[in-house]
Amino acid sequence: MGLLVVVLLLLVPVAELYVMIQVGSEIGVLNTLALLIGIGLLGGWIAKRAGVGVARRIQQQLAARRVPSEELVDGMVVLVAGLLLLVPGFLSDIVGLLLLLPPVRAVIRRRARARLGLRVTGPGAAGVYDVRSRDLEP
Repeated sequence: MGLLVVVLLLLVPVAELYVMIQVGSEIGVLNTLALLIGIGLLGGWIAKRAGVGVARRIQQQLAARRVPSEELVDGMVVLVAGLLLLVPGFLSDIVGLLLLLPPVRAVIRRRARARLGLRVTGPGAAGVYDVRSRDLEP
């Protein structure tokens, strides 16, 4: 896992620079910079709206005395998307914008639930709180 992180930290900036150079050679440096800034601003605005919506759903779930598990996963995904949109580069912007789409967040939510459910309620986890239970005890 550590090797994967190191490889990504080396390859992602190189790929971002390559794409920026290619786009810059096609549309010009100033247009490329304007596009990067525009995408960043637009993405930040979209991430803020999505984050406010997630916060509202978390509050509704808590008011109904339910564990906001899906909403918390959505919140983390929106946070990561916002961070990716702040990083200059077209590839990170594309991934960040994709993470803001509700269908993409739904897939991530399902995978997160499956992984967390298996880890917490798996073999040897007797007596551990069941993450899949969405009701809070009064």
